[in-house]
Amino acid sequence: MCQVVEEYPDQLERADLPSVSKKCGKCKEASTAVVIRTADTYCRGCFKEYFVHKFRATLGKNRIIFPGEKVLLAVSGGPSSCAMLNQVQEGLNQNAHKKLRFLPGIIYIDEGCAVNQTVEERQRKVSELQAVFKAAGFPFHIMPLEQVLDLPNSVVVAAPSPSEQLASTYKAAVDHFIQAKRSNDLTAQDQEETSVPYVQESHTQRLQQLIGSAKTLTAREDLLNTLKQHLLVHIARSKGYSKLMLGDNCTRLAVKLLTSISLGRGAQLAQDTGFSDSRYGDIIVVRPMRDYSANEIASYNHMFNVPCVVIPSLNTKTPDRASVHCLTESFVTKLQVDFPSTVSTIYRTSEKLQTAGRSSISTNLCDRCLLCMCTMDTAVEKASAFQATQVSTQLSQAKPTGSKNTGPEQPTASGQCCSGAGTEGCGSGVGCCSSASVKTPDLKSLLCYSCQLTIKDMLSVEHLPAYILSEAQRRLRRFRMREDISEFLLDDGDEGGDV
Repeated sequence: MCQVVEEYPDQLERADLPSVSKKCGKCKEASTAVVIRTADTYCRGCFKEYFVHKFRATLGKNRIIFPGEKVLLAVSGGPSSCAMLNQVQEGLNQNAHKKLRFLPGIIYIDEGCAVNQTVEERQRKVSELQAVFKAAGFPFHIMPLEQVLDLPNSVVVAAPSPSEQLASTYKAAVDHFIQAKRSNDLTAQDQEETSVPYVQESHTQRLQQLIGSAKTLTAREDLLNTLKQHLLVHIARSKGYSKLMLGDNCTRLAVKLLTSISLGRGAQLAQDTGFSDSRYGDIIVVRPMRDYSANEIASYNHMFNVPCVVIPSLNTKTPDRASVHCLTESFVTKLQVDFPSTVSTIYRTSEKLQTAGRSSISTNLCDRCLLCMCTMDTAVEKASAFQATQVSTQLSQAKPTGSKNTGPEQPTASGQCCSGAGTEGCGSGVGCCSSASVKTPDLKSLLCYSCQLTIKDMLSVEHLPAYILSEAQRRLRRFRMREDISEFLLDDGDEGGDV
């Protein structure tokens, strides 16, 4: 209990914080070179050993990447992805302990058009990254973001996933890899494909219109991340890679977790923040840097001269409240200063998240989101928060009785245009009834809740890439066809005994 008259010492005791003048907390011999988490002190050699061991232990305990597999490293030029590239390069060294056994490749997506960079600025950044990639010695591919406009429909279709590989299969793959001789023919062929594809100015303008159609910075960031993910998956499939390695660190995943919850992606947290993500089936996304904090990565890159290239993004030089992503990042980083366990606590929470499995395989052809490829979270009961939000939205958009209907009507079942002034080209051009009123609601019906919010913030969906719109039309046709023959189909519970 506090007392009115209480004796205090002349000087309050203050805890001694670790400093660089003290000895290393591990070897107890060399001087401290870096302080991690305000308590762990390392010298230069011990810190490198700690950093390297954490990377290889993360890959070793999961056993997702098999020996001899082709792994595509997504390098953006930032500190985290460049540190990941450095760790893979160190792990493939002949003198490395517990040497890595997969075949790496590098992919860089030039998104300079999204931030309105000039052609000269984009070429200068690409030249800097080419020097870094050539020094690594791995085959690399540089793709402009405009290539996303020419992707096939298969990008947003989950390919059949390979059968689950057991521990015995992994050991057999290790033995086979050790006995077999490593061939360099495929690597040499990939190394020749290093030229940057030519970008048409019309494609750049179309992509800028697409990004600019989003009214908020939050929607633009989500849309840009989705397009980059589609392009990464397509490059991995076309080049024969089975794994896609991202450089998301612990701090970034903590911010991403809170941002996803704010944007209604609670059902997709396990895929968005987990070590592995198998939503695409044949391509598995891996995040080996998720155990590192941004402070650890920055310290390692500075101490061991890991080259990085600073590339501006959509939220560069924007205020904290410009988007949900910026606000969440500012909140987490400022809280981390006063409470050093903030990021680790959020990160440990993400480790416990798992995807709830379905009791039976869904027969719905549209059971995956058209954009993020995650399982749809909109098939819920009527007494739910999502349904309440939908009802509120419909009531707020409903027109009062007796008012004139100034907007276009829904198309009839016969497929005729709502205006009645001809049906030629219905649904194929701007201003048509289906493109103006039907396309957006139908597109939203194929999206999860979070992606629906992104589409809602867009002025028009007509600027979306052709592969997304064509896949949406295909799914809708299949869904309508299923509804037409639904009375002739057997339910899952029917045994088929009675005819």
